Amino acid sequence: MSDKDIEKSFERSAERMRGDNKTFASDLTDQDYNDPERHQDHDMKIEYSRIEKSPSMEQVHAWQREHIKKDDQSKEGYPLNTIIDPAMREMYQVVHNAGMTNVFDRFSEQQPTQCKFCIEGLSCQLCANGPCRISKKAPRGVCGVDAHTMVARNFMYRHVTIGTSANIFHCHQAARTLKAAGESPDSGLKIRDAEKLKKYADMAGLDANQPIEKLAIDFAQWVMDDIHAPHHVESKTVEAFAPTKRKELWRKLGLFPGGGYSEVAYSQTQCMTNFNSDPIEFLLRSVRLGIANEYQGLFMLNIIQEILMGTQKIAMKQQNMGLLKENKINIITNGHMPLLAHVAIDIASTDEWQQKAKAAGAEGIQILGHVCEGQQLINYEGTHNQAAYGGQEGEWLSQEYLLATGVVDLFMFDYNCTVPTMPLFAKKFGTKLLSTHPVIKLQGTETLDFVPEKMKEQAIKALDMAIEAYKERKSQNKETYIPPHVSDCMVGFSTESVKAALGGSFDPLIEQIANGNIRGIATIVGCTTARYGQGGSNIFKITKGLIENNILVLSGGCTSSVMEYTGLTNPNAAEECGDGLKAVCQQLGIPPVLTYGACVDIGKMTHTAKELADALDVDTNMLPLVIGAPEYLEQKAVADACTAVALGWLVHVAPVPSITGSDVVVKTLTETTETLGLGKVVVEMDAEKTIQIYVDHIEKKRKELGLN
Repeated sequence: MSDKDIEKSFERSAERMRGDNKTFASDLTDQDYNDPERHQDHDMKIEYSRIEKSPSMEQVHAWQREHIKKDDQSKEGYPLNTIIDPAMREMYQVVHNAGMTNVFDRFSEQQPTQCKFCIEGLSCQLCANGPCRISKKAPRGVCGVDAHTMVARNFMYRHVTIGTSANIFHCHQAARTLKAAGESPDSGLKIRDAEKLKKYADMAGLDANQPIEKLAIDFAQWVMDDIHAPHHVESKTVEAFAPTKRKELWRKLGLFPGGGYSEVAYSQTQCMTNFNSDPIEFLLRSVRLGIANEYQGLFMLNIIQEILMGTQKIAMKQQNMGLLKENKINIITNGHMPLLAHVAIDIASTDEWQQKAKAAGAEGIQILGHVCEGQQLINYEGTHNQAAYGGQEGEWLSQEYLLATGVVDLFMFDYNCTVPTMPLFAKKFGTKLLSTHPVIKLQGTETLDFVPEKMKEQAIKALDMAIEAYKERKSQNKETYIPPHVSDCMVGFSTESVKAALGGSFDPLIEQIANGNIRGIATIVGCTTARYGQGGSNIFKITKGLIENNILVLSGGCTSSVMEYTGLTNPNAAEECGDGLKAVCQQLGIPPVLTYGACVDIGKMTHTAKELADALDVDTNMLPLVIGAPEYLEQKAVADACTAVALGWLVHVAPVPSITGSDVVVKTLTETTETLGLGKVVVEMDAEKTIQIYVDHIEKKRKELGLN
């Protein structure tokens, strides 16, 4: 068979599988792909003057508050009636008017073709007899699988296993980096919080009195060994750090996990065609993965990164695109793993590198964080006080619009939340792209291997790339535009920093909860989505309603950006609270929303909750606490929801995950799990109803604690 015949065989097979003589792919052109070498600009003319500018931040905040009262975040007027970030509102117009692909327009293009079967979890592509879809006409897949098993299996396979493996992978990379900090003096890595290392190494059963470099190596290896342990060997990190009462319940229910990677492998094996047909087993296995997700992923990751980058410290910092400078070398670091980024900030903060920038004609060099990476950098004491640190830029929805300013010289990124269209924007606006981990590769983009021992060398390479990109930008003399908007926000909250602010104990917070000034706590975490009624507006509306009801809010993830550009992380927002919470915030000089940082910093929130439960001498499921992900986006958020269920909490998720195709799955997650001593899931898209659900649950928990 000739090469041409082989090529034709694919086309013929596709036609036979589809049942017609033409594939969808045959209609696509070079303009529909993300390879910058194939893609041409055509008539994409950038005009910064032909947009409606946003007013001052004070006026923006007033508009945001009136806007959510109107309940008009619908299809009509989309997306400007959904986007509430003033900088993103401006840059969306620039990109849209030029005819460039962008996230909000792509959402519109997907309507109304988004598959109802997939939305309900009633589709399966696991074997060659499919794809199968469940309906009244066809109540089972070709293999015989019914709706309940299909939905539960999809839930675990498509969401929980991927999310869990991603968070554990992140922790593993952080542990590799900590080990390199101990072994390689030339790596550029530092151990900034030695006391934290000693504390947690001691809790792990290691000798905390040995030299700090040796302790870093031993602790990192202990973490990695636990991640790699077999699934049938109980996890040492869970044993060392999880609440005692929870561990008893998990063992009783068969939910105590072993090694994280092995747990994921076991679970994915169960998802093979014709293996497991018990939907309840899939759901309980998801909860078990949620425990591994927390203690071998988020919690351990948070501890290690703070050892390397400095524990969070409360401070006033700034956020949004107005922090970009036309005459500075602007580097954006994007993703969730700021391991190379913090070394680059270290180096760029030296006089030597600031002088190099000036020799290139710039006023200096600055590194700004974006999405969750930015939320971590703005919180860690060891990074946010450095000379080259420039602030936090925004949520994941804004990255294409950020490059469209034309002043981003280097966009360096690691795992995850870097969208596939970035090479097109980089080509158009003159930005250099650099992947700092081989787990993420974009077309036409250089990728560094992840070698912690060589981080100083790699950081220098990134800085050199940025300087050359700046020179090229200035030589081309292209038109640029920086939206002038900047928000002042209080950041740096964590278990330790909150306790320190309260005088070294959680007793003052518990007293305020007991006397009713603070009714309870809600964590508003996760992402933002491009859907109608979302884009940050749903997060904002729910949070406003909660603080008005005297509920203290902790934020993490892209939700933190929403809280920052709406002014809710500024102490002045105390004026918008109910009387009780307002008095507490004004007394302490804090905002009603305490940003813990990134989505991966949810591990810090569970740590705070554990310490509160310990102080009250109750199990974690007794706390007046709700976990909310009002605009969840991807698999890690679902794995995090399973963590919350394992710890006994009410979890609110919107948009609705793909579980509505099975009443068994819905009933199990919303009712049955609670009867087992676990938490439960609620799905609600309406903000007003969501607020009432949170309030009612917190009041129920207060009553159970005898606080009413």
